Amino acid sequence: MRIFRHVAGLPDFVRDTSVAIGNFDGVHLGHQAVIREAAAHAEKLGSSLSVITFDPHPRRFFRSEEPPFQLTPLRSKVRRFEDIGVDQLMVVHFDEDTSQLTHEQFVDTFITGGFHAKHVTVGYDFVFGAGRGGSGDYLRERAARDGFGVSVIEPVKDQSETVYSSTNIRNCLRDGNPVGAANLLGRLWEVEGRVIKGDQRGRQIGFPTANIALDDYLEPALGVYAVWVGVEEGGVTSWHAGCANIGRRPTFDKEEVNCETYIFDFTDDIYDKLLRVALVEYIRPEKKFDGIAQLREQIALDSHDARALLDSIGPDDLRRAPE
Repeated sequence: MRIFRHVAGLPDFVRDTSVAIGNFDGVHLGHQAVIREAAAHAEKLGSSLSVITFDPHPRRFFRSEEPPFQLTPLRSKVRRFEDIGVDQLMVVHFDEDTSQLTHEQFVDTFITGGFHAKHVTVGYDFVFGAGRGGSGDYLRERAARDGFGVSVIEPVKDQSETVYSSTNIRNCLRDGNPVGAANLLGRLWEVEGRVIKGDQRGRQIGFPTANIALDDYLEPALGVYAVWVGVEEGGVTSWHAGCANIGRRPTFDKEEVNCETYIFDFTDDIYDKLLRVALVEYIRPEKKFDGIAQLREQIALDSHDARALLDSIGPDDLRRAPE
């Protein structure tokens, strides 16, 4: 997959393609339906498949004072787009200049301009341009005038009529329901980041942990989770069973929320390596213990419970295509 960050001077092979446009936070099953529709039109046109997305998320730009909410930072989105089979990705830097583009200018710049798109696919709730002036209806108007095709995908729902949406996924995670989130994502939800040095107390009590910061990730329900842990090495991910605490570590009077993971039967040095922590099931809320002995006992119990859960759910068991 080729990645572009500037619309000016795009190579000829990017032009005349089928383009899907959206924030795509989560790249969930609804988003995948949008991209697969764009892929179907690419096949009909005999062209390649392009995606336009935004970084940072416009909500982060307009409401920077709000707590982090992101499901998939750009690095994670890129991986998902590659898995789906996207050929070209345009990452639009969302800043003051981008926010002031009118919806007419947006189409002129990216659709009829940069990409010379033959077909455009968006979700039902996609809006664009200053003041959110553009929508699927405006794209249809421009399509009739400028000669490109448009598909606006209606909400995609599961069998219980739940819409595949980033909002519903965030609600599941905040409620301590990673299984519900996974059913909407089509995969386990992950937190990924470089392993940082912690206080190394886990090592001292017999449960060494790998720590990663949440940064701009959504803060899920704080507590202990059964997890699959992906260790990146030379572009290859190896998966290991584990148990993670996402929280403030009140036993040690900490305040900052991070993800602290005990990887079962694992002794490699992974400081500074990229770690992917995929949440499988919520085991219990975070709590403060009276001392190290009580904490050690509880970690042993949590690890036992996590191993039992992971015996029946592998890292890829919930992966599926849109219905």
